[in-house]
Amino acid sequence: MTKLKLGPLADDRPVKLAAEVPAAVHRDLVAYAAALAAETGGEPVAPEKLVAPMLEQFMASDRGFARRRGGAKN
Repeated sequence: MTKLKLGPLADDRPVKLAAEVPAAVHRDLVAYAAALAAETGGEPVAPEKLVAPMLEQFMASDRGFARRRGGAKN
């Protein structure tokens, strides 16, 4: 099995953000949580806990965004 892009999730102080996703995306998040749990040997996390690290990983790998942002991080 190939290695997943996300590793163990950091326990960070969250900021509440509400979003709607299509049912297919929710099913994929549930499946990803199960795959991540199998890979890391932990328990599956709630799908909503995956959204922030996935967005963070996506933005970190987007070169255009990094250039536009000037490499600065908050």
